[in-house]
Amino acid sequence: MGALILYPPDRSGVLRVPGVADYPARVSVYAVAGAPGVRVHVADLGLACCAVEFTAALGRGLLVPVADGDPGQARVLVVSGTVTDALAPAVLAAWEEMPEPKVAMSFGACSNSGGPYWDSYSVTKGVDQVLPVRSYVPGCPPRPEALVDAIVQLAESA
Repeated sequence: MGALILYPPDRSGVLRVPGVADYPARVSVYAVAGAPGVRVHVADLGLACCAVEFTAALGRGLLVPVADGDPGQARVLVVSGTVTDALAPAVLAAWEEMPEPKVAMSFGACSNSGGPYWDSYSVTKGVDQVLPVRSYVPGCPPRPEALVDAIVQLAESA
């Protein structure tokens, strides 16, 4: 995201939300198990619980990191977890810093619709209220295989 996942933009590997929090972000190039030749440059904004399933996909060998990513080169933005109204500008800034072509994936009930927190005054009712989403992965949490399937579909449609 110049700096893909950061607000204000820098290359420290942290999504900074002034006055709120710092969130770790992962940017890597991944090979996809079972999909020869598929390589995706992913920025993962793991904002809450569903981020654990991204890690599970790595731990089970479904996604294989083949190189550290340059935040300025990521093409797929994975948003997992609750997007609060305070966090939404940072997520949008991350998206806007990504080079074209780019796609966004909403991973899990919270990023899809606000999840069980949908009626909270501070929760954005889905990341698609902030940026254009190409792929929605349902579940609370979704299975790691669902993440991989969605990444492969995005890679094939690009």
